Amino acid sequence: MKKINLLLIAYIIMLPIVFILPFYSFNSYSILRNTTSHLAAQNTPNAWIMNLVFIFLGAATIVVGWERLKKFWIHKIILTCFGSALILTAVFQHAPIEHNIPFNIKEDELHSLFANICGWSFVSFAISAAFVETSSKRKILAVVAGVISLTLSILMFTFSDYMGIWQRLIFIISFAWLLFFLNGKQN
Repeated sequence: MKKINLLLIAYIIMLPIVFILPFYSFNSYSILRNTTSHLAAQNTPNAWIMNLVFIFLGAATIVVGWERLKKFWIHKIILTCFGSALILTAVFQHAPIEHNIPFNIKEDELHSLFANICGWSFVSFAISAAFVETSSKRKILAVVAGVISLTLSILMFTFSDYMGIWQRLIFIISFAWLLFFLNGKQN
């Protein structure tokens, strides 16, 4: 099996889970308002499923990145930061959306830290990928992927009633571009 398939499999698993798992979480969970981190939150029904998806996506990204980006050491390091931070968002979980449920505030704070590192490292990776791409079209796509991810992140906090949709779009677009980028890098 090719290594790129590992990330593709993780992506294919993620897609239905981010839309179906909300029906098996708290009744108050909203796909519009709540993020995937809320699906994976402390003391949340079936959170283990979303946490496994985060771990699988992060690990697959690191494995495929190291396989495909042989001579691009800076990019491998940034991508490793991204994948590791994604894994750590599963280890250190968000506070639950239900306010009457106990949770560990330090764990929630660490989750936020790693979620921010994950976002910034992805944007950094996408923008820096433009410098190693050979075609103008692929360079533009790399920058666009980074800008879209950053813009959607800003929208999450500007229009927080739609935070869940913005974040799902970030995951869908970012990992689709990442698959495209890594599939073209074999040197």
